[in-house]
Amino acid sequence: MGLQEELKTLSDKIKQYRDEARVQLHLARQEVKDEFDELEEEWDRFRTRFDEVKDEASDASQEARKTIKKLGEDLRSSYQNIRDKIM
Repeated sequence: MGLQEELKTLSDKIKQYRDEARVQLHLARQEVKDEFDELEEEWDRFRTRFDEVKDEASDASQEARKTIKKLGEDLRSSYQNIRDKIM
């Protein structure tokens, strides 16, 4: 195989890998977007529950406060995970 043929083969392989990477990147973006959309639903539920706990009398149950804190920590971690995937 001559140099020109080798370069053509190399170029074709690079193009193939590039195209495959582009498809995978598109799929990854869609996957992250879907994950983000699901997380937004969780955010809405969190905000609703947070407002309920916040507006309860000062004797709001310790269990409710622990639950909302755990939900908030999970949300923060999930958003951070998404941020790390796209950066």
